[in-house]
Amino acid sequence: MALDRGSPLALTVLALLRYRPLHPYGIQRLLKQWGKDLVVNVGQRASLYRTIDRLQESGLIQVRETGRDQQYPERTVYEITDEGHQTLYRWLEEMLSVPRQEYPQFPAALASALMLAPEELAGALERRERALAETLAGLEASLSGEDDLPRISVLETEYLREVTAAEARWLRGVVEDLRAGRITWSRESLEEAAARRE
Repeated sequence: MALDRGSPLALTVLALLRYRPLHPYGIQRLLKQWGKDLVVNVGQRASLYRTIDRLQESGLIQVRETGRDQQYPERTVYEITDEGHQTLYRWLEEMLSVPRQEYPQFPAALASALMLAPEELAGALERRERALAETLAGLEASLSGEDDLPRISVLETEYLREVTAAEARWLRGVVEDLRAGRITWSRESLEEAAARRE
């Protein structure tokens, strides 16, 4: 039973196993060492194990060996299968070329932001802007420390830097408009707008 769609974690597991056979802890460790945990959530080991189980059930990876080191519990080492190679390239090509509608938390919260007063919304967005400034500084530092790496290996960090910078610019503009009174609303104006749409 092949998986039709890949998740970011499933794609990354296949890519790492194409690099070399690994056990789950090795996958997690490599992702953190290479800084790929910025784009793939490997913080929860249970998610990694579920993904590995799904990939194995689908025939995309298989057990290469189970070993025991005196310092560690039994470890299962996985390798990618031929079908896994084909699926990896199909998923990679699709994820790179086809924009997909994703549903992150922030736009969902913006859709309900009208429940706050303008000053409350401005305060919340200013706090987000400060957090983004810290994130942006971390991304800049990460990129400046990677001068010896080929650019292809840091494209995801470049992308995150640009997206984060764009969001920070947008937030500054919205906060300025809120503080200047250019974005306002009332219950009555919202009810009137809703009635016009019905």
